[in-house]
Amino acid sequence: VRDGATVTESSACAVDAASVVPDSGALFGVNLDWGAETLAEFSEQIGGSPATAVVFSNVPFTDEDRSNLRAAAGQVRGENSSLLVTLEPREGLDAVTPEVAADIATLLGEISDTGVPVILRYAHEMNGSWYAWGQQPTAYRASFRLVAESLDDLAPGVAMMWAPNYGGGYPFAGGEFESTIISPDFRLLDTDDDGALSMADDPYAPYYPGDDVVDWVGMSLYHWGNTHPWGENEVAEPRKFADQLTGEYVGAGGDDSGLPDFYADYVVEAGKPLAIPETAAFVTADAPAELDLQIKRSWWSQVFSDETAERFPGLAMINWFEWNKYEVEVDDEVDWRVGGDANVREQFVDALPDWVRFAPETDRCA
Repeated sequence: VRDGATVTESSACAVDAASVVPDSGALFGVNLDWGAETLAEFSEQIGGSPATAVVFSNVPFTDEDRSNLRAAAGQVRGENSSLLVTLEPREGLDAVTPEVAADIATLLGEISDTGVPVILRYAHEMNGSWYAWGQQPTAYRASFRLVAESLDDLAPGVAMMWAPNYGGGYPFAGGEFESTIISPDFRLLDTDDDGALSMADDPYAPYYPGDDVVDWVGMSLYHWGNTHPWGENEVAEPRKFADQLTGEYVGAGGDDSGLPDFYADYVVEAGKPLAIPETAAFVTADAPAELDLQIKRSWWSQVFSDETAERFPGLAMINWFEWNKYEVEVDDEVDWRVGGDANVREQFVDALPDWVRFAPETDRCA
């Protein structure tokens, strides 16, 4: 993390993360490329401080991981934002022992004590086949609960977020950690009991760790284009965002109408606030400027529409993925950002509706 003020000691200003859930509207947040831009710089670009900033870290923690998390927290504290910590157990779920869980809670509690609301998105996209913690629902649920219990004991103000990937394409065959018929959890994942894993199986429920340990639910939901293999710069279809969130999408990308209604199941029925912790629109870095704007606008006009707010009153957080990065899926550089081009940034900011919530202007610890 670049140019961050390090958090070194408690200021006796703990903030319960539950307090950041808005009474109405949704928090606007950013997945920042911390090595290329500070949170203050991004805030200046868009004319306000994001209510949430996302930081990624491996776990178990190295000294560098601790330093980066503290530095990110220092930047967040300076903008009166909240911190969404995404922890990735890249050594596998077995590496997150009770001692590691306690270490997580201790560090996040330290950050929370400085006046930074902290939400932990633990082992995200666990229904995917691309992470070491993926498609292992029994071990995943146990690990999530272990971390949640440690937070209850050592950092009760820190909230837990459960956030799978959008289920279109499930079970995501071909990934390094793909579950197969010989996997221990195959019967649990085969929710329709037909002897095979397919789009007919529920891509969410087997991984849900329980209402008692989940404070937020979330979903990674991007516009990757409209047709496989997702390498084309394509304008988003109308209603795509809402249809994917509710399991009603049928379009150029295929028929996903067999998916569960994520919003109904986990927001309406379970009563959890909904986050879209990662979203953006796919545009290759070499795309013409006008096409870049057209594609991104076609997506943000759905995500931040008044119709979205009216249909999904439980939607409480939306975080834009502000990175220009190589994506292995398409073997190309993808510019997900809205801040990389002045014209795109200006139109994005102008399009943000009144129901979007930025960080408070007053210091929480004042």
